[in-house]
Amino acid sequence: MSDVTRKSLSDADCSRVIEMAWEDRTPFEAIEATYGLNEKAVIELMRQSLKPGSFRLWRQRVSGRKTKHRALRSPDVSRGYCPTQYKPR
Repeated sequence: MSDVTRKSLSDADCSRVIEMAWEDRTPFEAIEATYGLNEKAVIELMRQSLKPGSFRLWRQRVSGRKTKHRALRSPDVSRGYCPTQYKPR
């Protein structure tokens, strides 16, 4: 990820992108639509932000995962997160 892109994101935005990248049901296209980061930029952000072992686990997890790529996912999956994920406090 370029320094320009990194600087354009606040710490809170970087944290949210990382959270979205870890979520199984959030496709890379949703991250791109929200933050303007394509899959390659998200991978670079994750590489820079995570410990090496955590990055490897994440890459293993998302590689080939159908829900991370809108073109591969079932049309039955229409949302990016579970309705109970963000509970009001």
